[in-house]
Amino acid sequence: MLSRVANSLYWMSRYIERAENTARLVETSLQLLLDMRNLDEEHVAKQWLPIVQAAGDEEAFSKLHPKATGAAVTEFLVFQPENPNSIVQCVNEARENARMVRDQITIELWEELNRLYLFVNSPEARQVWKQSPSDFFSEIKSASMHLTGIAYATLLQNEGWWFTQAGRFLERADKTSRILDVRHQTLPPRGLPGPINQTGVLEWSAILRACSAWDAYKSLNGADVHPVPVTKFLVLNEDFPRSIRFCTTQLNTALRRISGVPDGRFVNDAERHAGRLLAELQFSTVEEIFERGLHDYMDDLQIKFNRIGGALFDAYFFLSFAAQGETDFVQQEEQQQQYAK
Repeated sequence: MLSRVANSLYWMSRYIERAENTARLVETSLQLLLDMRNLDEEHVAKQWLPIVQAAGDEEAFSKLHPKATGAAVTEFLVFQPENPNSIVQCVNEARENARMVRDQITIELWEELNRLYLFVNSPEARQVWKQSPSDFFSEIKSASMHLTGIAYATLLQNEGWWFTQAGRFLERADKTSRILDVRHQTLPPRGLPGPINQTGVLEWSAILRACSAWDAYKSLNGADVHPVPVTKFLVLNEDFPRSIRFCTTQLNTALRRISGVPDGRFVNDAERHAGRLLAELQFSTVEEIFERGLHDYMDDLQIKFNRIGGALFDAYFFLSFAAQGETDFVQQEEQQQQYAK
């Protein structure tokens, strides 16, 4: 498979996943503010700034907006064209990557992605947003999950398929870590947190809902919501499709299906980093996570995800583009990586 094709399939999948997870993050924050009544302006601002920080876009946001108000943050993360990671821009980039490999994807996948592209760039999207942000986010999430289902049902599960899987699960793992990190300020820097109040229960329940994890979490832990079991579930659970361990397992599998190398060996740094991270997650405990500090642990995970993405680019995409002198593409690839806070 040509490097150009593999790269476009990989980023098409990543951008679709990124748009969905940004929708989850912003929707949950809006709902949480509705549940937390009688907040003054200062406390409202404290609720919104961590959202931008969790997205890894604080520097870009500060250049465009003087204050982290609800209107500024939602505009930045949903519609702002100057933000390459806004929902609208992610959909645009996903569609552009799909257009470049139109002969590699099915008509069903192309039509659904094109429908989403036309929606987010239409006046209707703004109208839906003004009337009901929840309906807008439901449209984004439903379209993303629909695209994932269409891909499973219609694409050949060949080499190109495994590049889409690598992109999807690398992005999902990174975003789960960022969603989980949103409320780290409410926790002690080190050590297990003690009992939490009703506001804390609302905040950590919102994190579960942002990951569509509420029902799965309750089936294992009941209705008792606390940072420790929530973190254990979203980081270390091996069966939940949005947990970091599950996503890393799927990412590791995809990388090895691309190269044909079995577990326990590696032929490039992407496989080496992914395999090492998976082993760490398999043998970690939630107590070790909090002993290190949840924020520091999530930061370290995000650095590792960026390292895997960079190594994957070097292994499969960089040499082909560099040989043709297309340095602009290399620079674009570097800019698309989100940074740990």
